[in-house]
Amino acid sequence: MKKLEITIKPESLEKVKEILFEKGCTGMTVISAMGCGNQKGDQESTFFKGGNFRINLLPKIQVIAYVSDEIIEDVLISIHEQIASGQVGDGKVAVYAIEDLMRIRTSERGDKAL
Repeated sequence: MKKLEITIKPESLEKVKEILFEKGCTGMTVISAMGCGNQKGDQESTFFKGGNFRINLLPKIQVIAYVSDEIIEDVLISIHEQIASGQVGDGKVAVYAIEDLMRIRTSERGDKAL
């Protein structure tokens, strides 16, 4: 089993959801985030209570999903093929090995918990 942390532009979320569902991943967690990488973020100043601040972070979405070892390569290839624009800021996918996974409701473990 693998845990995927997929950090993407907000406009890529629907496509990532489609990819995951098509490949057999039935669940995910979606988190709104801010971040910057090679593009160095937004260079505009933003006014918050108390003054102007330079916020060099751009809106991002982080999708967390657990997938079986059998589909991980297909998922990664599809994400690259369908999400990559060739522009800085497309995002990243971190892949983590999962030792065990338990569904709390049923206490199913391992692949059965996916």
